[in-house]
Amino acid sequence: MCGIVGYLGDRDSLPIILNGLKRLEYRGYDSSGVAVYNGSDIASCKSKGKISKLEKQLQKRKNISGGIGIGHTRWATHGEPNDINAHPHVSQNGDIAVIHNGIIENYEPIKQELIKRGHQFRSETDTEVLVHLIEDIKQNEECSLYEAIRLALSKVIGAYAIVVVSSLEPTKVIAARKSSPLVVGIGKDEFFFASDATPIIEYTQKVVYL
Repeated sequence: MCGIVGYLGDRDSLPIILNGLKRLEYRGYDSSGVAVYNGSDIASCKSKGKISKLEKQLQKRKNISGGIGIGHTRWATHGEPNDINAHPHVSQNGDIAVIHNGIIENYEPIKQELIKRGHQFRSETDTEVLVHLIEDIKQNEECSLYEAIRLALSKVIGAYAIVVVSSLEPTKVIAARKSSPLVVGIGKDEFFFASDATPIIEYTQKVVYL
């Protein structure tokens, strides 16, 4: 089981995400990461180990700040625990970032088909296959990010809770789930996303379990 935190609103998302990840850390995770839309592109930072290691890496970065962001704590399933396999995973062109709980059972045949189309993979994870699939569909079908995600999820077998952000549609956060929990917190002109209510209860008491 992995941990998901996301934010969409007017505040700086990074402190909210890091605070939420710490609230989930009691489960014992082996890596973590964040991705934030900083006004021009998706800036990400990932680290093996505890959230404190991620925080130290973030102190060296100046471009990870903005009102839209996602964060993740990972317990390794596909691929060993390291910086590369940590979430979020980004598309080949860097425009889309995804965090994911669950397992995509048919990721290998999808990955091989995408490799034939010219996609290059950095990690060993099933999640990176999913974000490449979303990118591939969006480019070839010339559709919206929402539609690309919908079509991609219709092709995968398994369980998932995902949260997606993109520099191509920078006012949106898109979330979906199947057999894995996902909660949306509703604030005043802001939204919170999490794998359970623990990371968001200090910000809002109004939550929707998808």
